[in-house]
Amino acid sequence: MSRTVRVRVRIRAWLLGLMRRDGGMVTSEYAVGIIAAVAFAAALYKVLTSGQVSAQLQAIVQRALDVQM
Repeated sequence: MSRTVRVRVRIRAWLLGLMRRDGGMVTSEYAVGIIAAVAFAAALYKVLTSGQVSAQLQAIVQRALDVQM
């Protein structure tokens, strides 16, 4: 086997070893993800329950219920 082929094989084995080590998220990453999701949900809740958005949503529902078939 030539030196170039051996180097390529070793590099490929090293890269595969690096990829295998990353098995998934760790607990801290889950915690950050959950905090971000909760913050987004809270912001969305505040927007949807604000006066103007709430009035618009109620108007849309009212128009949908008033449709004549």
